[in-house]
Amino acid sequence: MQEPIREELQHDFNYPQREAAFFFGLFLRGHSPEKLRRDIDVPPEVLAKWQREVLRVPESRDIIERIVEYRRQVLAIFETLVVTDARDQRLQ
Repeated sequence: MQEPIREELQHDFNYPQREAAFFFGLFLRGHSPEKLRRDIDVPPEVLAKWQREVLRVPESRDIIERIVEYRRQVLAIFETLVVTDARDQRLQ
C-alpha cells in the first residue's frame, strides 16, 4: 500500500508561486536569471537518480513525480515574472 504524501509536505506543494516569488526577488537583487533557473530546475542527473530510486522503491513514485511537477511549476512562474519584468522595463 502506498503511503500518501504527508499533509504538511502536500501543503508546501500547493504554493509554487511563493517559491517563484522568492527566486524573482533574488533576480531583482541582481542574481543571474540563468543561475536561478538552474537552481529551480531538477538537473538531468538528479532525475536519473530519482528514476533509479523509483525502480528500487516503487512507493516513492508519487512523491518524486510531485516534486518534479512542482519544480516545473515554479520555473514556469519564474519565467513569466522575468519576461513580464523585461517587457515592463522596455516600456518605461
